[in-house]
Amino acid sequence: MIRRTLQSGLLAAVAVLAVLPTAAGAAPAGGTTPYPTPAAGVRHTLPSQPARHRTARHHRSVIVRTASHRRGIPVVGHVVTHRLTLNVRSGPGTGYRVVGHRRHHRLVALTCKRYGTGVFGNHTWYRLSHHRGYVSARYVRVDAPLPWC
Repeated sequence: MIRRTLQSGLLAAVAVLAVLPTAAGAAPAGGTTPYPTPAAGVRHTLPSQPARHRTARHHRSVIVRTASHRRGIPVVGHVVTHRLTLNVRSGPGTGYRVVGHRRHHRLVALTCKRYGTGVFGNHTWYRLSHHRGYVSARYVRVDAPLPWC
């Protein structure tokens, strides 16, 4: 308790000193300013020759794009729930909210797989290609391998 009070008081003292000017940094009593003022007789002159105007040259070049995420051909999966709808979740786990449903025997397009919470021992979740959602691999049968997200 005392340590906390001392820390708060020290912090307040430092803040006050940072805001208020110190005696060393204040202007002297003589009225002179610490910064030099420019001489009254100095005038700005234009250069003798005007600057050359250059047009910007834009060269068309080949742009190499590197994908930050994989975009392949979506793999089709088959929903195999037992006469129930399959929940589409916002993330790879049962703790994420349900954002949609897919019916039994429906084909779903999948892009990649991710590790998530287990559903009857299966911790793999598939990401849907045209929807921001995940379905459990326990209830989807896939014929082709999927890359990891």
